[in-house]
Amino acid sequence: MGKLGYIIRCIAHMDYSALFDTVKQVHKLSGKPRAAILADIVSCGFKYGAGYKDYLLCEFYNLNSEQRATFVTRGINNSLVKLLNNSSYYHILDNKTEFYTMFGEYLHRKWLNFAKCSKSEFIDFMQEFDEIICKPDDLCCGEGVDKLKKADFNTLDDMYDELKKRQISIVEEVVKQHPDMSRINPESVNTIRVYTILSEGRANTVYACIRMGNSDRPVDNINAGGMYSPIDMETGKIAFPACDKQRNVYEKHPRSGCVIKGYQIPYWEESMQMCREAALKLPQLGYIGWDVAIAEDGPLFIEANNMPGHDAFPQMPLQAPDKIGFLPTLRQYVKGI
Repeated sequence: MGKLGYIIRCIAHMDYSALFDTVKQVHKLSGKPRAAILADIVSCGFKYGAGYKDYLLCEFYNLNSEQRATFVTRGINNSLVKLLNNSSYYHILDNKTEFYTMFGEYLHRKWLNFAKCSKSEFIDFMQEFDEIICKPDDLCCGEGVDKLKKADFNTLDDMYDELKKRQISIVEEVVKQHPDMSRINPESVNTIRVYTILSEGRANTVYACIRMGNSDRPVDNINAGGMYSPIDMETGKIAFPACDKQRNVYEKHPRSGCVIKGYQIPYWEESMQMCREAALKLPQLGYIGWDVAIAEDGPLFIEANNMPGHDAFPQMPLQAPDKIGFLPTLRQYVKGI
């Protein structure tokens, strides 16, 4: 079925309330008739694989057909995943226990397979720590991730029972991020999302952005209220002010006051090298998004994704002032997209 099958599935599972809300928002922003906007959104879905979120975030209503064709849309990103990734190996990245086991040399923190440990093993593990990060095994976008303090429980038995109640699979040492990363937002571990593509046996770091938390939760995920900004691949400096999924722009982090554009990411070259090395360990997945934290003594992995989100590419108007999307860059590494 290919592209047509993908479009049919999108139509069948579409959130029509959100679609019409998008039409309403675009009408307010552009002044164009709602019927024309709806027709254009549908047309972009068929022609460019663009969802209504792509249409709004990338301001397709301000682009001509040649410009639209340069953008990595939801459909194009899905095609890239299908082209480069063997779904039989998804479980290695989807299952945190498997990921931690395979890429243990890059974690640089202690962790426990809570789903299989005994209560006594958990109690022994907790002797070293006053707080931990707990994670479910198969959820994404920061869902279910939390930081728990030992002092908030009467006993470790109570803490163990609470973790079992939450169906937690991994408990781990809290990452102590580099002071320069903490200055951006000390309430979350602010990770670097690094995209790798395998091409002709070589691992390439093709894009990276920093993700910053902006809530009371200890996660920085864009879908959990965070924001992001592209990073200059040559220098490791943040290239633009940050944006969130509500299209807000931040020159400074609203919680810390840190100026975002031009901020230098520490251990930049080491981070890129780590991602390239790791990508070669799993050649069956040629397109991976790695979430990298920067600790005091260097980079480490938080997790990795077999379907990296295209919504973090530098394609919002602030990040693409020439109205050219990220697809030409990807085509330097991948033929047939």
